[in-house]
Order: sequence, then C-alpha cells, then structure tokens
Amino acid sequence: MAMGRAWLVAVLALRCWGYELTGRIEPAAAVHVFLHGATTPFESSTASDDNGRFRFRKLAAGTYTLAISAGARGEALQTIELSPGTVDSKGRLDLSLRIDDGRLEFDGVHTTGATISAIVLSIPDRAVREYEEAQSCLSRRESDRAAAHLKRAVEIAPRFVAGWNQLGTIAYQARRCSEAEANFRRALDIDTEAFEPLVNLGGVLLNLGRPQEALEYNQRAVVRRPNNALANSQLGLSYFDLNDADLAEKYLKIAVQLDPAHFSHPQLPLAEIYLRRGDRPSALRVLRDFVERHPDSPQAANVRREMAELGR
Repeated sequence: MAMGRAWLVAVLALRCWGYELTGRIEPAAAVHVFLHGATTPFESSTASDDNGRFRFRKLAAGTYTLAISAGARGEALQTIELSPGTVDSKGRLDLSLRIDDGRLEFDGVHTTGATISAIVLSIPDRAVREYEEAQSCLSRRESDRAAAHLKRAVEIAPRFVAGWNQLGTIAYQARRCSEAEANFRRALDIDTEAFEPLVNLGGVLLNLGRPQEALEYNQRAVVRRPNNALANSQLGLSYFDLNDADLAEKYLKIAVQLDPAHFSHPQLPLAEIYLRRGDRPSALRVLRDFVERHPDSPQAANVRREMAELGR
C-alpha cells in the first residue's frame, strides 16, 4: 500500500457550508474554545457557558482541530471531521469532551516570564490589530486577505512570532512549502522556545522530502509536548521515512492513542509497517479504524479496496 504525504494538505472533496459543531466540556466549566482549520485556512473561537456547552455554526465540510484552553494547566486538542458520514441527519456533530489533566498539553520546557513578556510587549498595538484582522478574515475563509494583514503585522513588528507562524501555516496549507519553511524558521529565530513553528517546521520538512532534517525538529517537539498528537505522528513519520520501523510504530501508535481521528492519519503508515512484516490482521485493524473515523476522506475508497484484498 503506497503512502504519500497527501494527509498534510488533503481536504475533503465536499462543499457543504451548513454543518454545526456542538459540545459539552466535562467537568463543566466556562473556558475558551478555539476551532482551527487542520488542512485549510480557518480560525474561529467561542466560549463555553457555565454548563460547559459550546457551539460553532455554519461550518464547511472538512477537518478541524478543536482546542480547549484550561489556562495554566494547558490545553486539550482533538481532531474533528465534519462530513456526511460523521454528522447526524441535521448536519450536526455533538461531542462530550472530558478534560483530563494527564492528557493536557503543556510545554516540557518553560521560558521565564520575563522572556515571554519581553517578546509580547515588543509588539506594537498596530501590529496586533493587523493580526486580529487576519483572524477575522480567516473566520470568513478569506486567506489572501488574511495573509495581507499578517504581512503588514510583521512589517510593523518583525519579531511578531505568531504573525510569522500564521503566515507559514497559510503557505503550508496552500502547498507553498518553501515559503512556509522560511516563515517558520523566521519565527524560531525570534523565539527558539515557540512550539507551534517548531512542530510546523518538522511537518513542512517532511513534505519537502527531508526526513533526516525533520527528525531533529520533531524530536524536540515531542520533548516539549509529549501529549501532542501531531508531534508524535510526525516523529513516527520521520522514522518511517528513515526506515526505522520499530520507532516509527512506537510514535505513530502514541499519536493514535492521543487523537484517534488525527488529520495526519497515522493509521496509514502503521498499516504499511504491519504489511511489510506480514502482519495482515494488524494492518486490517488499523485500516478499519481509519475508515470508521474518516468515512468520506479522499483516501477512504482506496483503503476500502485494500481491506477487501487483505480480507480474501
């Protein structure tokens, strides 16, 4: 079974804009909830009520990362896929999300408060306003306009790490990988402890066919956030591309445990590892899991055919 890198930029071939995502956080708490486009540019946010309920309306079909902020304790991330096969008859997906301190993401390396404050306080209000305008554009899926605001933000404030990272993310999702790499590196040059450009650079280097170089960044990302599914999946893929099947399996399995529906689709390289070992039952198990979680993905049809052949 050939595995490409389409998972990093793949989108569902659907154009429904009427989906709704609702959920309840347990234990109930009023917290900030963010929704990020996992493979296409999109940003939105809301807050849960005192009962832990939240809602996002008029969402396009696609794959999203839901982020729940637990303040100083960290954040919880979960991949959400909205498609005909994952929503109910009314186009709604309703979730129950338990905040488990043992699964929250937090940095394994902490910067000092003085360092963080110095970077943040160096950003002029004009640059922050441009960044906020970019987020508004992304909520309307106007990525070109968002990029224009972000470029103005980093022109005003060249040390604006979040601005460079967002520019890199937009370029990455548009498959402009060299441009994305440059932006992520610029962000890391400013703040070597910034997690987002670190893990994003690890991903873009995999896309560029440079797994040995990607390995270092993905190792650092896993050390920083051991509970981050993307970091573990990309580290597994780095080892996979470097023909270290045992370590690849280790980190890909961790990614599946952390976020079974993760947009990086760790089940697919896992299946290939098992097939190379002649372990057809394990390959069928992870492929079946993939199809159940991603019934409408572009890869689903090929995976179903592979499963049929393996089941003969």
